[in-house]
Amino acid sequence: MLFSSTTPTINNQTIHFESDCNISLSIKREDEIHPFVSGNKYRKLHYNILKAKDEQQTTLLTFGGAFSNHIAAVAYAGHVSGFKTIGIIRGEELALESQLNPTLKFAQACGMIFKYVTRSDFRLKETPEFIKGLHDVFGDFYLVPEGGTNNLAIKGCELILTAKDSDFDYICCAVGTGGTISGLINSSQSNQTILGFPALKGDFLQNNISKFVTKTNWKLITDYHFGGYAKINVDLVDFINNFKKEQGIPLDPVYTGKMVFGIMDLIEKGFFPEHSKILVIHTGGLQGIAGMNTQLKKKNMPQII
Repeated sequence: MLFSSTTPTINNQTIHFESDCNISLSIKREDEIHPFVSGNKYRKLHYNILKAKDEQQTTLLTFGGAFSNHIAAVAYAGHVSGFKTIGIIRGEELALESQLNPTLKFAQACGMIFKYVTRSDFRLKETPEFIKGLHDVFGDFYLVPEGGTNNLAIKGCELILTAKDSDFDYICCAVGTGGTISGLINSSQSNQTILGFPALKGDFLQNNISKFVTKTNWKLITDYHFGGYAKINVDLVDFINNFKKEQGIPLDPVYTGKMVFGIMDLIEKGFFPEHSKILVIHTGGLQGIAGMNTQLKKKNMPQII
């Protein structure tokens, strides 16, 4: 059973690299929780799935874009947990591309029904009027927010850190909607600093995270988004490929690849004090590589291996 009252405990893997400051670096392999519901998607969905079952709901409805890890995860989680699933997809033009898009094709194979909406309508997804319209069309459903972030998701993400992680000085994670880092902040020790690496441009995440946390031992590092969500260049592709060759650890191009690139750059620039112990949270998202490679091929750029 994918979701039960117990949650998995994940091992940390040492990252081997040369450092003049005797810095140690480990990565928590949350990506290995499950091949299709991995990393923070499992954590965010865990308590939401259990609540939906308690409420005797039969349908999960959520939101996402063309290559959304969240859409893929909800589709599979719903399939194996006995729920119908509905995905509200950003971009009407994607209706013509669904069979060419690896993420949407996978979600459809899991039984997810799609409703494609314009980008302007998608921005209204949290309004009562928009949600009422969805109920008028689809009837009753359990709503999971875009990216999965709500109080139950944060409760799930609070379980990422365990007692064995208390010796780390820094905890680093990629940031999308802010749910994962909020859970990490809530479960962190007072001597630890939580560093978030947003995949999006803009300062709105600061406010989003502040709604869910009371501690102040955190900071967003905003220099490594590579131009914004889903933006990528040759340097990042080369870094991801070399990291996999050297460490045996795959990284996704939207979140973890940018984060680890940033961490290694900060180490080189002397950002971390000597003898710092750093724990990197691998939040999964590897299903997005196939979709990104489709885009890279169109641009005659190198592929992610």
